[in-house]
Amino acid sequence: MTERKLFTPLDIKGVTLKNRIVMSPMCMYSSHDKDGKIQPFHFTHYLSRAIGQVGLIMIEATAVTPEGRISDQDLGIWSDEHMKGLSMLTSQIQSYGSQTAIQLAHAGRKAEVDGKIFGPSAIPFDENARTPIEMTKEDIKETVQAFQTGAERAKVAGFDIIEIHGAHGYLINEFLSPLSNQREDEYGGSAENRYRLLREVIDSVKQVWDGPLFVRVSASDYKKSGLNVSDYVVFSTWMKEQGVDLIDVSSGAVVPADMKIFPGYQVDFADTIRAQAKIQTGAVGLITNGLQAEEILQNGRADLIFIGRELLRDPYWPKTAAKQLNTEIEGPIQYSRAWY
Repeated sequence: MTERKLFTPLDIKGVTLKNRIVMSPMCMYSSHDKDGKIQPFHFTHYLSRAIGQVGLIMIEATAVTPEGRISDQDLGIWSDEHMKGLSMLTSQIQSYGSQTAIQLAHAGRKAEVDGKIFGPSAIPFDENARTPIEMTKEDIKETVQAFQTGAERAKVAGFDIIEIHGAHGYLINEFLSPLSNQREDEYGGSAENRYRLLREVIDSVKQVWDGPLFVRVSASDYKKSGLNVSDYVVFSTWMKEQGVDLIDVSSGAVVPADMKIFPGYQVDFADTIRAQAKIQTGAVGLITNGLQAEEILQNGRADLIFIGRELLRDPYWPKTAAKQLNTEIEGPIQYSRAWY
């Protein structure tokens, strides 16, 4: 059988992924009682994909503060009370041969929780959204600290990789984009100033975390006056200088915009950032077929393939992709009678 790049290992700062398939973080809105805790569903959901031979399981956006949740049902990591469930989940995923990652997040002005919501400027997402409170410098300092504390807890919980959520119109993305950041202090205005929050978050996380560090970005605002992939080449160069290992390249959602969606529509962004910023990238967005994923890797357009909704449809997508690529992959011994 011809070896396919999709099924070759990748070592990132001492963490070896058995293949290039990543379960993309997807909110499940399944935490009960607004407490942000892991529920039985999460074990079934994530472990089935580990059994299905996904190389890296990245759990959903996990809020570093209660007000930073996208919804009341989001997972959290703002309290030591979250640790038991997260630790059990990571150890069980790892027992099936997959590595684990957590996406640390703050929803900013797109939070739909009760109470106050925050953003870089007092600008709502759209006409139907609440207006956020413009963050003070003290608010920013506390948020940076919350990311650091979240990273400390993620380390104790046994995660192999941390991803900082800087995409999809959530807080860090809001600071990066001039469409949502109209501050006049050192956190607004120039690209360097708008990057300052992310810079501080990365630096604070790296003070307590020496493992692989990813950042998810939205590489285009899809607005003429917004950011585009060239801006993110610059940001990604800065992130590489700070010690970020991989850019997880998504796009959009900082403001309402007309996005043309088609298979692999974000891959060119990952390709551009990889080539011009000289940093590893992950490709995500309507990647559904093993042949499609293999092409991206063989042509050097990305280093990892993040699979989202296709893994919701097919928990054993790695096996499906292997069949599409006319190759075989090792399966769980319990399923050996039917795997090959």
